[in-house]
Amino acid sequence: MKKAYFRPVAGAPAPLKRVFEREIRFEEVDPLGIVWHGRYPSYVDDGRLHLGKKYGLSYMDFKANRIAAPIKQLHIDYVKPLYFGETVKVVTWLHYNEAARLNFEFELRNSVDEVTTTGYSVQMFIDEDQELMITPPDFYADILRRWADGELA
Repeated sequence: MKKAYFRPVAGAPAPLKRVFEREIRFEEVDPLGIVWHGRYPSYVDDGRLHLGKKYGLSYMDFKANRIAAPIKQLHIDYVKPLYFGETVKVVTWLHYNEAARLNFEFELRNSVDEVTTTGYSVQMFIDEDQELMITPPDFYADILRRWADGELA
């Protein structure tokens, strides 16, 4: 059974989800052909990027709205290794939350669709003066409204 990283919010819409695949490159592995543990954050970031582009939450969307969303937490559970030449499937979910934060959950799967890695990241919004935002920025509040209304399914 998969560990729940975030508590469900009563009445919240389903998480937004994005899946993409790519091949493990030679530069990402150690001498045994196993993906080096320090490469996994880049896979997670790729997942956030793909989901962000689809739903208006890309780094360029943040820049256009004069905010940033730095990583507050990153947690990775390594289940089994990935190897050079395999295709890795990155599944990313963004969990609904009305706070000024982004709760991402991820899962990596190998070429035979086995779960190899799970985890989560939390990003907090800061304004152009590097001040922590207590309420979601306007553009994200609009995304939350459309999400809750079922427009982002």
